[in-house]
Amino acid sequence: MNLRRRDLLHLAAAAAALPTSSRLARAQTYPTRPVRIVAGFSPGSTTDIIARLIGRWLQEQLGQPVIVENRPGAGGTIGAEAVVRAAPDGYTLLLAGSNNAINETLYDKLGYDFVRDIAPVALIDNVPNLVVVNPAFPAKTIPEFIAYAKANPGKVNMGSAGNGTSSHLAGELFKMEAGVNLMHIPYRGQPAALADLLAGQVQVSFAPTPPTIELVRAGKLRALAVTSATRLEALPNVPTVAEFVPGYEASTWSGLGAPRNTPTAIVDKLNKVTNAGLADSKLKATFTDMGGVVLGGSTGDFAKFIAAETQKWAKVIKFAGIKAE
Repeated sequence: MNLRRRDLLHLAAAAAALPTSSRLARAQTYPTRPVRIVAGFSPGSTTDIIARLIGRWLQEQLGQPVIVENRPGAGGTIGAEAVVRAAPDGYTLLLAGSNNAINETLYDKLGYDFVRDIAPVALIDNVPNLVVVNPAFPAKTIPEFIAYAKANPGKVNMGSAGNGTSSHLAGELFKMEAGVNLMHIPYRGQPAALADLLAGQVQVSFAPTPPTIELVRAGKLRALAVTSATRLEALPNVPTVAEFVPGYEASTWSGLGAPRNTPTAIVDKLNKVTNAGLADSKLKATFTDMGGVVLGGSTGDFAKFIAAETQKWAKVIKFAGIKAE
């Protein structure tokens, strides 16, 4: 059978369009099976809590089960690498956060490049940390805490979720700007650090708000300050660190990421659905009650935010000489 040149050109054009048409078709029908959100920290951590909140919303809107899979260890790098290695089809997502921006400088060699290998999907929220102490600790304010720490250099134990985590870096930033010497005690996750703080084994923690705020409300921990630039609506009587240490600000952010090369149409769909959730009054109120501030925005906004955060914490890591364990 002989084909005219015009027919051949039409066939070639149709063949070239097949990959794009296939990707669009997949995006239109996505998802057709369960979606997995990988959280790089243990159950009960801020990452886990936010993954489950946003996962519940996505499940309701997408009509498929959304499963949170905890992959703790190495400051969240294990979970991030699992997503980097996953198929770029929208069925494996990462609950990304400050730790991922921190790890870019903290680790000399990672098995991936976070900025290159994870596609930004949606920025979810910004959660400040709380400077909390055991109620038996003598300091009741930040000035009293600074005075006590200076009078007892190296004798105040600071528990964190692990070396290089956001709770650790928030403490290091405080040490740098307040001029105090605290002994860092890393744990495998924030819940373990809080357990020892409750038991009096460590004296202070710069803990993310979600797993900590109810302990403060119940009087089991004393909040000396919040690490955000402004006071929290959920704890209006707790001052900011910046009220006593000008310029101090440290918060933990969260967002959704996907493997590089995930179809743009799928990423855009997830971005749209996530932003709709952040605008939902009930879900927004839940974040606010935990001390968080919802953010949202475009994938481009999220990419710029990640770049700025990576630069900020790189300065702290280099100043403090922090190394991954």
